[in-house]
Amino acid sequence: MISKPSPEEYSAFAAGYVSLVPDTHVIELLERLMESSYQLFSKLTDEQAAYTYAPGKWTVKQVLGHMIDTERTFAYRALVFSRNHVELPGFDQDVYVNNTDFNAQSIQDLAAEFKATRLSNIYMVKAFSEEQLLRTGIASNHLFSVRAFVYMMAGHELHHLKGLSECYRVS
Repeated sequence: MISKPSPEEYSAFAAGYVSLVPDTHVIELLERLMESSYQLFSKLTDEQAAYTYAPGKWTVKQVLGHMIDTERTFAYRALVFSRNHVELPGFDQDVYVNNTDFNAQSIQDLAAEFKATRLSNIYMVKAFSEEQLLRTGIASNHLFSVRAFVYMMAGHELHHLKGLSECYRVS
């Protein structure tokens, strides 16, 4: 079982994600979220997934695309730090979303891509040793541990699921 990281293992910004993760087996949580999120998104029509609740806000497809980008970014950082690399650049979510067209993709394809990405990351996380989980590096000018990124994957998803439920009425 991967224990929850201490606040010294992640940035103040990431604390919002880590705090959303309940005291549970984080890999099992990632597996459950993978299935429930896949079911949530794959049942939507493309019309429903093109919805945005206010001008200038992302569509549901863009939110899911952002979730995929962030999952990959957190996983890459975890992989790199697990192998003892020490510094990586920041990640600007708006640059990523604004430089692709998630709205041109089907919501079913995006849902399947999210599920495949998460499944791959679960296998990677399961293979980390205890020593690797505690390794650290610098990302976005902050210290992070490998296990912090594991918790951030789950917390980031929980954060967006809450927003989708409250603002987009998707649940």
